[in-house]
Amino acid sequence: MRQAAGMKSRTDGMWWGTAIEAPNPGGLARFYAELLGWHIEHEEATNVVVAASPQGPFFVFQQAEGYRAPVWPPVDGEQRPMMHFDFQVGDLDSAVAEAVALGATPAEDQPQENVRVLLDPAGHPFCLCLDEG
Repeated sequence: MRQAAGMKSRTDGMWWGTAIEAPNPGGLARFYAELLGWHIEHEEATNVVVAASPQGPFFVFQQAEGYRAPVWPPVDGEQRPMMHFDFQVGDLDSAVAEAVALGATPAEDQPQENVRVLLDPAGHPFCLCLDEG
């Protein structure tokens, strides 16, 4: 089977990223920039880009009219989480404390001992995963 060489229409210097809908893209971008130690790469009123480096990876926070936060754990008939971030950490308790100080909320349902599910300021779930290796 032939290996894909990448998207032919993409050239060097073009960014790749994940787009996240939010009621307040600037506020959510600042939350993740602080949480990850990344920086704001570009900011407009309805679109804010957070980057690990000039080459990426990138998170793009986009204004969402009529935004409904996902419900964790999923509930029939409610907005389901469509994706979530996993971040590996060396100390689970201090990582949770840092995220909460920035505006995250621990989820009520915690299904694993070595993982903490938190909700970002817009209600998206994300996981802090203990590096046990």
